[in-house]
Amino acid sequence: MERSASRYDAIIVGAGHNGLVTACYLARAGLRVLVLERRDVVGGACVTEETFPGFKVSTAAYVNSLFHKQIVQDLKLRDHGFETLPRDPSSFTPLPDGRSLLMGPDAALTRREIAKFSARDAERYPRYEAMLERVADVIEPTLTMTPPNVLRPRLRDLRTLLTLGRAFRRLGTAAGEAMEILSGAARPILDRWFESEALKATLATDAIIGAMASPSMPGTAYVLFHHVMGETDGRRGVWGYVRGGMGGLTQALAAVARGHGATIRCGADVTRILVRDGRATGVALATGDEFAAPIVASNADAHVTFETLLDPRTLPAEFVEAVGRISYDSASLKINVALAELPDFRALPGHVAGPQHRGTIHICPDQDYIERAFDDAKYGRPSAHPVLECTIPSVVDPTVAPAGKHLMSIFVQYAPYRLREGHWDALREPFADRCFALFDEYAPNFTRSVIARQVLTPLDLERVFNLTGGNIFQGGMMPHQLFAFRPVAGYAGYRTPIAGLYLCGAAAHPGGGVMGTPGFNAAREILGRRRFRALGT
Repeated sequence: MERSASRYDAIIVGAGHNGLVTACYLARAGLRVLVLERRDVVGGACVTEETFPGFKVSTAAYVNSLFHKQIVQDLKLRDHGFETLPRDPSSFTPLPDGRSLLMGPDAALTRREIAKFSARDAERYPRYEAMLERVADVIEPTLTMTPPNVLRPRLRDLRTLLTLGRAFRRLGTAAGEAMEILSGAARPILDRWFESEALKATLATDAIIGAMASPSMPGTAYVLFHHVMGETDGRRGVWGYVRGGMGGLTQALAAVARGHGATIRCGADVTRILVRDGRATGVALATGDEFAAPIVASNADAHVTFETLLDPRTLPAEFVEAVGRISYDSASLKINVALAELPDFRALPGHVAGPQHRGTIHICPDQDYIERAFDDAKYGRPSAHPVLECTIPSVVDPTVAPAGKHLMSIFVQYAPYRLREGHWDALREPFADRCFALFDEYAPNFTRSVIARQVLTPLDLERVFNLTGGNIFQGGMMPHQLFAFRPVAGYAGYRTPIAGLYLCGAAAHPGGGVMGTPGFNAAREILGRRRFRALGT
């Protein structure tokens, strides 16, 4: 008998990049797949939108490096328009005294630039990178692992732990250094390696992106390390833009999924995951429509999945308690800006596109500056002097802005989700003005060149993208919320206490960033390893 149009083999809740990756692999395996997206465009937080007329804005996520190369190869994403554009140089840090620091990916350039501040640091920097490479050789293979169940280990879990133990043993005396990176604070590591504050501050920004923490707090070393993994065009640690904006990736994924027969519906707000006798049976929409499937994979975070879309009474009490302890503390704010002209920096003047415009621009002169910015946030105040991480993709990719105009992304730390006084709906624009005034100190023409802007507070990130607390990683990336403890201990293998219900987003291992790996790993667990390998992966 022919199945009804409302019945599928698998339903994916959310068309973010991870959900689309899962959909692609399931559809390739022959499953009848339905993807339901609350917004009117696929991509989740990895999306391109015409926020300003003629501008292709990467509304939330804005650069790429971590997206897993095997997924690109398996799904032939380049055949569907996906293209990364490496940045050279990688970063530019202007300083209040008129000096500046350019870095990467060219090793000779980086060494010359660091030597302006410290000959010792210039000599040590390649050794620092080599140290990170050694640790990455151990950690990167874990990204595509299914984490072990540390509460109820099976034979497969014990094998995983043994594999990890052997990998760490190969590090020899460097194993302690690796553990410090995985669990310690970024600042002591950077202070031990280097003496130049300009260099340390530039590196330290990677330790705080998306985190409600300063570089002196335990766990930030891993956040730093997380951002140096990945690659662009085979070069590890190099970040790039996606041609046409970040939505170029998710549009390619959607095209592959549809090509394999998946159905993608936008404007479809899932309000309930249906459960009968401890098993997922489908989903219900805000419209009242219901769709049935024996497999449901949620790309939403753990709070949304288990505390909003499910009746907690269908879950074990200890599991509900553990989910309730997940930290979504967030202090990130995003400003998208349309510009009439490029910033003219005091430290490296020029309106014509130059090396100071191609990579990430750091407004952050030293580590103490970051600490003071965090001090405000920990007391529930937006930073008086925030940390700004800025990119101008139109310099490398002219397709994202009209001729002669430019597009800028400003990622701001710290703007705490929980405010002691006031409300973000009232503070949004004044805080953006504060960020612009700060940028004017380094590039005096900036504010007067602004054509339009969009300000996304942590509250807006929650409202628009369904990110609890505005946390861009679907939960903090601290040691107690990683690997075998993501989302909670005992349930890190993408399965949940509800049979047939899986997590396929950043709430699961290996966590946040535009990686695709959680969706890849979840698809493997749904299909089973033998069937997954039969796809040729």
